[in-house]
Amino acid sequence: MVLRINIPPATRVCLISLLTLSFLYNIARWRQLDTNPGTPTVSPPVPYLTLVPSQFLFYPWTLLTATFVEQNIFTVLLNLATIFYGGKYLERAWGSREFTKFIVTIAVVPNVVIIPCYLVWTAISGASSSGYALFSHQECTTSCTFSADPPSFSVTQICGGISIQASFLVAFKQLVPEHTVTVFKGLVKMRVKHFPAVFLLLNTISAVVLGTHVAASLAWFGLLTSWTYLRFFKRQPDLTGTSTDGFGIKGDASETFAFRCLFPDAIQPPIGFVSDMIYSALVSLKICTPFSADEIASGNQQALARGEAGLPSLLSSHRGERSMAKREEAERRRALALKALDQRLQAAVAPRTQPSSSSPSQAQTATPSAPGQTMLGETSYTPDHA
Repeated sequence: MVLRINIPPATRVCLISLLTLSFLYNIARWRQLDTNPGTPTVSPPVPYLTLVPSQFLFYPWTLLTATFVEQNIFTVLLNLATIFYGGKYLERAWGSREFTKFIVTIAVVPNVVIIPCYLVWTAISGASSSGYALFSHQECTTSCTFSADPPSFSVTQICGGISIQASFLVAFKQLVPEHTVTVFKGLVKMRVKHFPAVFLLLNTISAVVLGTHVAASLAWFGLLTSWTYLRFFKRQPDLTGTSTDGFGIKGDASETFAFRCLFPDAIQPPIGFVSDMIYSALVSLKICTPFSADEIASGNQQALARGEAGLPSLLSSHRGERSMAKREEAERRRALALKALDQRLQAAVAPRTQPSSSSPSQAQTATPSAPGQTMLGETSYTPDHA
């Protein structure tokens, strides 16, 4: 019996691109490596596959290909697993067309943003202080002989799928934020909504301790790019029947997908304050269009409707466990949505009503409740910290 693995087309293209480009890169790097005695074994850049900030004008396709180039077998396997499992789930949830647009966006935009950052940093700090070697473009394309003569360019090469990993975590945070992932037979439990913050923290610590500045930069830019695209631009299927143009709903205006919600509750207030100021400035400059109350309400309904979905089956081993996880997640999503709705209703009603001294007793006599019953509109939310 022939083993058949069902992989959606866009995910299949990403996997083939990752394997092919990484293989070609390592062959080219091995052939350019100088193994003469007495010379340092420094891996030269491959500017026609990886992104070199000073050379992208000569090789513009590297803005896309660099994302699918890995330098060692461990990162190749890690990114293969990310694209295989995460790509299959997202492509089936969004469709091949939307998934392809998402991949191209998160692959190109972080690389475009990181180029001026590195060029400016090199110009300010200098090549010797920042550890960047300098060489001319003519020397690079022929023998890669290093030189300090002008014109000089930084040879820092940028590659890897860190931006894809960060963006997939943001996408899962949008789709199933309350899903609990259990690994090591229950020793480690974590909600999906906490993954982006943990991923950024680990990459930032690695940049400070190990000097992996490129990976940390791609992680931050990948998270910002994916959140911006999903928040304001991506078309998502209409699960509530509120769309009128037939193309779904543009963006995600739900309160649970605000930028501050990507981080833990303890640091959400300062992050929300800064992000609100930036958003207000962009709105005043007419770069962003503010969400209306109807769009926010529709986004909250969409988020509630997505609560019935679940993560791929690789995170659960039994069918019964998957069904129970879906039901628990749906209940948590409903509780969060109802809690947010109660807060909005109380904030809207409080300024309009001025209760008299006799209103509490009247309210108590007018709305008797039997044991075990609650008033209409009242919700009870108990967060699950397990």
